[in-house]
Amino acid sequence: MESRTLGRTNLSVSPVCVGTSALGGFAELFGYDVSEDTAVATIRRVFDGPFTFIDTANEYGHGGDSERRIGRAIAEHGGLPEGVLVATKVDPKPGSDDFSGDRVRASVEESLERLGLDVLPLVHLHDPQKITFEEAVGPGGAWEALLALRDEGVIGSLGVAGGSPDLQRRYLATGAVDVVLSHNRYTLVDSSAETLIDDVVATGAAFVNAAPFGGGMLVKGPDVVSSYAYTPASDDTLARVRGMQDACREYDVPLAAAALQFSLRDRRIASTVVGMSEPSRIDATVALADHPIPDELWDRILPLAALGRSGV
Repeated sequence: MESRTLGRTNLSVSPVCVGTSALGGFAELFGYDVSEDTAVATIRRVFDGPFTFIDTANEYGHGGDSERRIGRAIAEHGGLPEGVLVATKVDPKPGSDDFSGDRVRASVEESLERLGLDVLPLVHLHDPQKITFEEAVGPGGAWEALLALRDEGVIGSLGVAGGSPDLQRRYLATGAVDVVLSHNRYTLVDSSAETLIDDVVATGAAFVNAAPFGGGMLVKGPDVVSSYAYTPASDDTLARVRGMQDACREYDVPLAAAALQFSLRDRRIASTVVGMSEPSRIDATVALADHPIPDELWDRILPLAALGRSGV
């Protein structure tokens, strides 16, 4: 799989990024558990290729289990394979709303220890809506701490993950953002990040698109998963996705292949984050990315997708 440059950084990534929130074993959110051995085996399988980009966060799992399990896989492999990038995110302490600069430093230290790395090449401010922009960029704030950690060489590049497009634009305007990660806002159902992508690319930063399947609807179909991004979808949205699904069936194309390639085919997007919960998901995702989709099918699907947030 070809590599893409991550914006103005010197980092190269695969077009598909391995999402690891489920690898923390968070059954309360996902409805299923992932054992530690399965999680480690999944990351070990990732190391065999073709994906070279792994996304995690301090808060994923119980007490950082996602990072801890990735760290175990790295240790068992004898170190992080050359060319593989692990990005993480800073978070408040579980059960706390403390997102101060001191907490950010503690979050980074925890991530370094769990992952077994000396430097974190890419760190995102995670869900920045948890505090106001003014709190984050003010004296002693989260953003100030991240900038200092970058200057100290503890962090390589900075990103903002989650939050509304308008809030992400405010961070982008600081000039210090290297990567913007958005989820559930550029899919076959919701294209509300369209102008944000243009804004990000115009600054030289990279745009990373997460959750192309919208929480499962664009894999299993609207009659099996009737919610979008874990929120009940309207009848209009369900009808739109049924139309996409029917068109895909006519051409013998999985709906999930169209959902994934909708993101992959957009050259403005540096990488697309797909959640992986077991080793077999790597090969399954490769198959979806490689599945032929004729232009005639895109002609049927894209007008339905172009409605944006209509009915979400």
